[in-house]
Amino acid sequence: MLSPDRLPLLPALAGDRRVFGGRAGSLSAYLDGPAGAPPLLLIHSINAAASAYEVKPIYDRLRRERRVVAIDLPGFGFADRRSRDYTLRLYTDAVHDALDLVAEDSGPAPVDIVALSLAGEFAARAITEAPARARTLTLVTPTGFSRATPLQGAPESSREVPGVLRALRVPLWRRTLYNALTRRPSIRYFLQCTYGRKEVDEALVDYDYLTAHQPDAEHAPLAFLSARLFSRDVRAVYARLTPPVWVPHATRGDFKDFSAADWARARANWRFEALPTGALPHFEMPDAFADKLRAFLAAHG
Repeated sequence: MLSPDRLPLLPALAGDRRVFGGRAGSLSAYLDGPAGAPPLLLIHSINAAASAYEVKPIYDRLRRERRVVAIDLPGFGFADRRSRDYTLRLYTDAVHDALDLVAEDSGPAPVDIVALSLAGEFAARAITEAPARARTLTLVTPTGFSRATPLQGAPESSREVPGVLRALRVPLWRRTLYNALTRRPSIRYFLQCTYGRKEVDEALVDYDYLTAHQPDAEHAPLAFLSARLFSRDVRAVYARLTPPVWVPHATRGDFKDFSAADWARARANWRFEALPTGALPHFEMPDAFADKLRAFLAAHG
């Protein structure tokens, strides 16, 4: 019988899965859609059980008309999960690596990017460093817009709580804590907080459990729990974005606070849209969300 951290990891998405490397080490991506079609890069969020499965409703609906690329970020899915320093720079570099993969597959034209939650901070930072590489940016319920978020900080500084990551990494309880966070009831509870309701996508629960029970799966989530992966300078990063930005966001659940977004709403290249969902609107209203995304992309085509 397989131990809980040796469950076979199945592909999260259809299409061609490629392993590729770069600044952030060994990564994995799913590619599908017509060759020559405009590319669309999808980037999942960061949590205890993250993977490319989180973008599945978008991937499945757009892959008939776009060249869709969905990556597994460092420490998740089929990407390298070894014990190392998980930082803002590592994840920003992973976005650069993904853009390199898209350019290799589809050519050097600017790319439409969709990033979920905290990954929006990494995508935004990468695009401020290479603005010509993005045609549009869709941030789905992104972090960094609540009044509780520090609005200013040194460039590339994080919100890490001193000493927390060191404590979380103590071997005596490191894996025990992580296993408690990734039990099926725990995964369902956190998704209920994300959705803002009891009913969640059970297939997402199943894949979250599977991907969370792999060797070395705890390392990146522990960095996330320490707040190391949240940017203290996020407002300055967002303020430097020049492509059109669409922000579909939650009005239910634990991630609905956009009380500090007025400065961005006032900018001509930003558009916020509150949706009657939790933080994963593409799971709750997949067809309507895909239509909204198509309309946004078409408006800037």
